[in-house]
Amino acid sequence: MIKRIPGSALRYTPCPIPPLTLKELQDADDAGRPLEPFTAGEDGGPDCLGSPLRCCLRDIEAGERVALVSYAPLRRWAAATGAEPGAYCELGPVFIHAEACGGPDAAAEGYPFARPGALRTIRRYNAEGQIIGGRFFEVPEDADAGFDAVFAEAFADPDVALVHVRALEYGCFQFEVRRP
Repeated sequence: MIKRIPGSALRYTPCPIPPLTLKELQDADDAGRPLEPFTAGEDGGPDCLGSPLRCCLRDIEAGERVALVSYAPLRRWAAATGAEPGAYCELGPVFIHAEACGGPDAAAEGYPFARPGALRTIRRYNAEGQIIGGRFFEVPEDADAGFDAVFAEAFADPDVALVHVRALEYGCFQFEVRRP
């Protein structure tokens, strides 16, 4: 069961990539490719400093061993719940730690990757894993209140089982929130 991050005043819990899933992605990603780790800011890897790590819901810092992997969050959720998302099962790039990760910092405050002005897509899924709605969302100055409101709006529909937050520009998965 997913638990609220201690010390957080958030109404909804942002979910990172779970530890078991992280381990699986470190062996082979959801496209079947082996891990290709690199050191952030070195090794000639992609310019990823400040990019989001989905295993611990924070930005990449210089010197960290990371990897860019293909991830299918809805596929993994569906496998755990018995849902059949069909064509809605998307595969996309995410950064993860290339080695063990302790998950989100218990002292972290606020929703992850909530830079005011950032453009997000909020996608709503039902218990079968089908998209049943979504909306554009520009992160406001009071990011926590803005995310709380957009998640409350989503979960006001009793058919919404989970919500994915994605970057608008590239469609990259940021994090998910499950029905409380």
